[in-house]
Amino acid sequence: MELKSVNVDIDEPFPTAEKTSKFSRIGKKIMKDKYLLLLLLPGILYFLIYRIVPMFGIIIAFKDYSAFRGLMDSPWVGLKYFKLIFEDPEVIRVIWNTLQISFLQIFFAFPISIILALMLNELRNQVFKRVVQSIVYLPHFLSWVVVIGITVIFLRSEGILNAFLVGTMGMKPIEFLTDPTLFKPIVILQVIWKESGWGTIIFLAALAGVDPSLYEAAAIDGANRWRQIWHITLPAIKSTIIILLILRLGNVMDSGFEQIFLMLNPFNMDAGNVLDTFVYFKGIQQANYSFATAVGLFKGIVGLCLVVAANRLAKKFGEDGLY
Repeated sequence: MELKSVNVDIDEPFPTAEKTSKFSRIGKKIMKDKYLLLLLLPGILYFLIYRIVPMFGIIIAFKDYSAFRGLMDSPWVGLKYFKLIFEDPEVIRVIWNTLQISFLQIFFAFPISIILALMLNELRNQVFKRVVQSIVYLPHFLSWVVVIGITVIFLRSEGILNAFLVGTMGMKPIEFLTDPTLFKPIVILQVIWKESGWGTIIFLAALAGVDPSLYEAAAIDGANRWRQIWHITLPAIKSTIIILLILRLGNVMDSGFEQIFLMLNPFNMDAGNVLDTFVYFKGIQQANYSFATAVGLFKGIVGLCLVVAANRLAKKFGEDGLY
């Protein structure tokens, strides 16, 4: 029998020692950044408790859920409730209302934040600029209950606006709150008034990073302010605009529950009922939890597909995209 010699390098660490050294390095990094990690802890717990753990409840969409039987004992029904989404004419109308309101917000409310940021960026008096910024930010901190209350005070039949139209203009009172054709314009105007100022924060931060020498060079070349905005300012924030637009498309099936719910009444229900309120009426009031969960899951899947598609489209045109 021929014996083969085996060379063993005694200096080479065993795998267990290597793993131990890796864990020790990770432990040292954790201890080094422990205070930064503690700052992350509330956010991590929030997403863990309110976003990740409740995902287990998605299985309700695939079951004929009964509160008496419980989550695990309710029978499986497969894609039954997903088929009902496309068979129920009410769901189709609700989806159409949701898409209309969301795309109207993107088309009208989203550019207002950009325009407002550009206007604030052109102000040279810093004191006046800060005062204007504070004023346009304030509506964001009002709850939708307060905003809807202000809307009702102004637009009800005996409200301030109708009093002006009747007393001063000699017109007939307009039923702003019960006219279905006026529901969507009022909702969009509320969003513009409440959120446009807050939306300027990111754009102003992006504008703060623009090199001032670019404006000086453009002025030397004879470019006026409009030309400088078009050729310097807008290209500087183009990537920011695209990223925020992609994120907004991800929420296109989410038009805001609280605002819509407070604005709804029996007269404008057909024009204003959206997916969020529909899920509430079906899931809470009528206790149809499986169908409501299926609609909510469908909404999330559509939002994910829109984000992926918009991100790929942005990369196709040479932009960075979201990821």
